[in-house]
This record gives sequence, C-alpha cells and structure tokens, in this order.
Amino acid sequence: MLVLTRKTGEAIRIGNDIELTVLSVSGDQVKLGIHAPKHVDIHRKEVFLAIQEENEAAAKGHSDLSKLLKG
Repeated sequence: MLVLTRKTGEAIRIGNDIELTVLSVSGDQVKLGIHAPKHVDIHRKEVFLAIQEENEAAAKGHSDLSKLLKG
C-alpha cells in the first residue's frame, strides 16, 4: 500500500483523470473530494463489498434458474 501524507486543501492525482482532495480533517474523520470521470464508479468500501455480495448472490440464483429450465 502506498501511503501519502497530505494537508487540508492538498490533492493526490491518480492517473490523468482522477483527483482526490483532502477537504477537512476532524478527529478521526477525513472528508475527501473526488473528481473523476462519470464512468468511474466510486463507492465507500462497505457499499462496494455489499454490491459485490448482491451480484454474486444474483449470479448464483441465475445459474440455479438455468438448471431448473434445463431440467
């Protein structure tokens, strides 16, 4: 993992299209601003993991449906 130190108002660039800016730091929370192209999905990690679980469950359900239709 790359670890960078930034102050409020400073930014990090990821590639040519994505920029993360530290908007504020308060206690143990950091507020980030993100500029990215609209086609880049951005989620909190817990939301991303929940979406993956839902997609896996849906895919599994779909394969079970295929078995029912064949059988």
